[in-house]
Amino acid sequence: MTRTICPHERSSTARAAEPARGAVSAERVALMTAVYAPREIEARTPKPPSAIDRLRQRRLHDTARGWVVTIVVTAIAALTRLWSIGFPKQKIFDEVYYPANAVEILRQGYEDNPGRLFVVHPPLGKWCIAAGVKLFGNNAVGWRFPAAIAGTLTVLLLIRIVRRMTGSTLLGGIAGLLLALDGLSVVMSRTSLLDIFLQPFILGGFGCLVMDREQVRRRLAAAVQAGTIAAHRFGPGLGPRPWRLAAGVLLGASCGIKWSGVYFLAGFAIVSVFWDRSARRAAGVRTPTRTTIVRDLPAAIVSLGLVPLGAYLLTWTGWFLGENGYARHWATNHPSKHWGFIPGPLRSLWHYQAETLKFHEGLSSYHPYRSQPWAWLLDARPVNFYYPRNVTGCGSSSCVRQIVSLGTPALWWAFIPAILWMVWLMISRRDWRAGIIIMAFLAGWASWLENTSRTMFFFYMVPLVPFLVMAVTLVLGDVLGRRDATETRRIVGLVAVCVYLSLVVINFVWLWPILTGQNITYAGWHARMWFSSWI
Repeated sequence: MTRTICPHERSSTARAAEPARGAVSAERVALMTAVYAPREIEARTPKPPSAIDRLRQRRLHDTARGWVVTIVVTAIAALTRLWSIGFPKQKIFDEVYYPANAVEILRQGYEDNPGRLFVVHPPLGKWCIAAGVKLFGNNAVGWRFPAAIAGTLTVLLLIRIVRRMTGSTLLGGIAGLLLALDGLSVVMSRTSLLDIFLQPFILGGFGCLVMDREQVRRRLAAAVQAGTIAAHRFGPGLGPRPWRLAAGVLLGASCGIKWSGVYFLAGFAIVSVFWDRSARRAAGVRTPTRTTIVRDLPAAIVSLGLVPLGAYLLTWTGWFLGENGYARHWATNHPSKHWGFIPGPLRSLWHYQAETLKFHEGLSSYHPYRSQPWAWLLDARPVNFYYPRNVTGCGSSSCVRQIVSLGTPALWWAFIPAILWMVWLMISRRDWRAGIIIMAFLAGWASWLENTSRTMFFFYMVPLVPFLVMAVTLVLGDVLGRRDATETRRIVGLVAVCVYLSLVVINFVWLWPILTGQNITYAGWHARMWFSSWI
């Protein structure tokens, strides 16, 4: 029988030959092999993750609970966005433009009166408003109902996407609740402006890319398991990628609402290609960069380049089919020797877009609620949408009704720390989720720094808000702690998260009257105006 050697039986010579503390010698490994049982050895010296482990996505098994959380939180969002949506009955702020555009589109398929209407944005958002007018009539409910649906749908998408990204139904629900209680998103969901329609299209396109990432990694994991990775010179093909194609359609359509969607399209397209390279590298492909360029980049150019362009052009279908749209026949009256081979309608649209770009770049007129991008992250200069005079009926001699596009401060003031934490996660852990959030931040905020002389407003942040909420949610996930953390650590983290969520809820409820135009006393209104820049 083989005799087991115990540590205290080693000779002084053997002990002297041991390496310094922290190092592991071959003799030490042999000794551990002799002393500890095989399971203990595996626990003390974990194996590095295999290629399949690196590619495998954590699967969620609480499907029923996931949908219960989704439905409950989405219902909260719907309540805050649809309640009394017909108030006020008159148009507020830029509603004087877009519902009128929508009526023109509904009547004839295009806008034809740029002298009276605000025809400097693509038509898809106005088509969405037109759908509400078709359903409920040319009134306040008809103008605003599509915006409320867009805002509610965004909350639903965020829950499902964050749940997918984190493998946690709890974090998905937290993200949805935070967005449901964001004052800016609520106000924009109750107002017939275009920006809120960017949210579901951009977030939906992003979600499709997340699904595409999972699909790619599953296919590569199957190739690793089958042993076919090395069988191809440039790695295995990834097959059809319908999720990325759908992302191209949605992100291209977002540009058909406002051109600011193009920054998200470009940023997400770059990240998607890098995800392909990362997946191939994890699968053990010897030349992941070359393989990605040869195998994946051409298809990416189609799915995230040509397809979005086609989707954008489709949003102009009514303009193409009409006869009297703005600049519709410009090419007929301006023949070109060099570009005559391009169909006239496309040349006319190109001219129209050039004129629109010129308008936006030169838009620098004074507005009392204009603000700069660096003030947006601080929630410093919200926009007053509604403030009627001579209000009575609040039980006081001085009454106020106001609708102000103010983000919930308890949420918004966490955005900058959350973005800084995402930078740290990307550097220290190479967290892909942090990387895509930073890219969204660059697309949705930093892009506005390009021309700070133009007139800009706080609510331009609306498309970025779901991604900032993601950042806060990932921070809260780290506060909660890992699944294998001690019970005390998890309890402390849970208490901290609950306290923060309670602050957001209380803050939102406190601001509710000035988000929805409730009749309150002047003293109550003034108590909610924490800073002079809010007035």
